Amino acid sequence: MASQKKQCILVTGGAGFIGTHTVLQLLREYYRVYIIDNLHNSVPEAVERVKVLAGPALSANLHFHVGDLRNKDDLEKVFTQARFDAVIHFAGLKAVGESVEKPFFYYDNNIVGTLNLFELMTKYDCKKMVFSSSATVYGQPKKIPCVEDFQLQAMNPYGRTKLFLEEIARDIQKGDPKWRIVLLRYFNPVGAHESGQIGEDPKGIPNNLMPYIQQVAVGRLPELNVFGNDYPTKDGTAIRDYIHVMDLADGHVAALQKLFNTENIGLSLSLSLSLSIFEAIKCSSKLTKPVFGLCCIAYNLGTGHGASVLDMVAGFEKASGKKIPIKFCPRRQGDATAVYASTEKAQKELGWKARYGIDEMCRDQWNWASKNPWGYHSQHP
Repeated sequence: MASQKKQCILVTGGAGFIGTHTVLQLLREYYRVYIIDNLHNSVPEAVERVKVLAGPALSANLHFHVGDLRNKDDLEKVFTQARFDAVIHFAGLKAVGESVEKPFFYYDNNIVGTLNLFELMTKYDCKKMVFSSSATVYGQPKKIPCVEDFQLQAMNPYGRTKLFLEEIARDIQKGDPKWRIVLLRYFNPVGAHESGQIGEDPKGIPNNLMPYIQQVAVGRLPELNVFGNDYPTKDGTAIRDYIHVMDLADGHVAALQKLFNTENIGLSLSLSLSLSIFEAIKCSSKLTKPVFGLCCIAYNLGTGHGASVLDMVAGFEKASGKKIPIKFCPRRQGDATAVYASTEKAQKELGWKARYGIDEMCRDQWNWASKNPWGYHSQHP
């Protein structure tokens, strides 16, 4: 098994929450992994803990570089270190509220950084990517669950950066059919590794629900701000599709395997076709089933079930045995009422399905929080 999986993967933003969990799973599948991360919302300690969890033999295949995708020199240094077979692209800012307040910051970081990455990948002939997209590209869908071929209509700058980058990816693939790109639309990642050694550790006040709840539970924050209790839902709070971060990590491994497994589909056929015919039947993002293998395809990664904010609070209270004080606040601009995934496509084409429910998500989140009340810091930073 080990000899069959020695491909080298560049993971941008690999020191972050989803990145660390995915890197651990990649190492356990015997991939060689290089991380580039600017540490804007992460710390080197997270990578060190991944190495410990992976063990000495597997961690020897992990290399960590501090760098910013907006700096081409940083990228160049990494691309000269190894020949990459594919890139998993996590690096980016991700807070809806912050993006409304600082749109330029989001467009500069998310879009400029990704364009630089595409440029360097092209230069070094690495044309396989798993891209970290988001359910925010659906905006407020007219119906749920969200299916991948829904009309896309992001409602905030963060979501629009993901939407624009999806379109850029499709255009790049159309211009050069050698590209193979998987767009993974995450829903709401929560939880932590079962060891409690790695988890989400945002800098400053958390922008996402579960790290905010855990900081209230350990006494770092006095109460949970719930934005909106007047939504047309069962309890007045917004509904989202929460997915365990380990399920999400496994989804990236499945997407990566699809990139490699479909690499040569159609090659023998293309040799017997004239160039003009081949050009006429290239992969198109408009096709439901691509003619020649993988082109640029989107998949939802979620559980397929919605849970309200108060459902998650109740789950965490059950797991932790602690009461979470709540303060109801006005709705945030750009937030949708209810969004959850259709997961049939990922299950059918990637062979992937979420395994964990709310109980496991909250159990592992609390295990991480109780062992690391100040995140990766041993005490109040």
